[in-house]
Amino acid sequence: MDLESYDPASLPDLLPLYYRRLFPYFQYYRWLNYGGVVKNYFPNREFSFTLKDDIYVRYQSFNNMNELEKEMQKMNPYKIDIGAVYSHKPSMHNSVKSGTFQAQEKELVFDIDMTDYDDVRRCCSSADICNKCWTLMTIAIRILDRALYEDFGFQHRLWVYSGRRGVHCWVCDESARKLSQAERSAVAEYLTVVKGGEETIKKVNLIEPIHPFLKKSIVVIEKYFEQYALLGQDFLENKPCWEKVLSLVPEAARENLLHDFQKARTSVDRWEKLKKNLPKLDPKKGVNLSKEIMLQYCYPRLDVNVSKGVNHLLKSPFSVHPKTGRISVPVDVKKLDSFDPFAVPTIR
Repeated sequence: MDLESYDPASLPDLLPLYYRRLFPYFQYYRWLNYGGVVKNYFPNREFSFTLKDDIYVRYQSFNNMNELEKEMQKMNPYKIDIGAVYSHKPSMHNSVKSGTFQAQEKELVFDIDMTDYDDVRRCCSSADICNKCWTLMTIAIRILDRALYEDFGFQHRLWVYSGRRGVHCWVCDESARKLSQAERSAVAEYLTVVKGGEETIKKVNLIEPIHPFLKKSIVVIEKYFEQYALLGQDFLENKPCWEKVLSLVPEAARENLLHDFQKARTSVDRWEKLKKNLPKLDPKKGVNLSKEIMLQYCYPRLDVNVSKGVNHLLKSPFSVHPKTGRISVPVDVKKLDSFDPFAVPTIR
């Protein structure tokens, strides 16, 4: 269904129906209760609701599934966020002795947002996405899911479409939920390759020997690169595009490559020339330069701050995105290439 037929003004009418008839309370509770193994695990979990007109209610907590269900049907939140499991019930946080109310556990979470790729995608910008740039999310899930499983041994990874322009990952293993802030930062740091803000032109620098994690990530990108970057984004189409890519190679090689690019007809040809000639122009670094460009254009861009904090709130699965009306649905990693963000059910 296209967005045109969804009207945000209809939310107050549709949400009560959604929370009464469709929200998967049983599965949701079964997930967040983790088998009831740890006493008070669910009752000590923070939920936050965003209500109509951006009224934000933090530190909600519920003793059981029925309480959660009743409250959600009463409040009909526009958005639901899930926070940490605390030392005490979040709803009682004001009556607890100062300093003793503390976040103790939470899933290790990752947030990838398409707006962070605005300097390297040509089809869309800011909140907009299309099937062309969605490939970046596919690549991100492929790279990160493999690393979380193979490099860290995490078994329980839930990938969720945000409902608009990104994806979230919830790593639910017990060992992941118990990680400290420093440990979460270390995992996020390990997974971060594109570094530096807007003022940093070259954001990826490989050093020999290349870490196996990077080698495997490059293999994933190579699988999508021609279709996505060379054909879909046509990222070497014209002079402004070339200049952007040439700013990532050593100055000594730019003149020769510019000459090559002018003679070539397509992005595919220009990329082949760049890969062939860079090692000759810069014998020491040349082989890795094309890999650095691929990583800068395609490697997942994480919001590290979301992953670091134990008490950081993240939008809940099965929440409704108020602007698009789309439901925040889990993504099946086994069928990743066929996931279509525009075919996701809307609240309508």
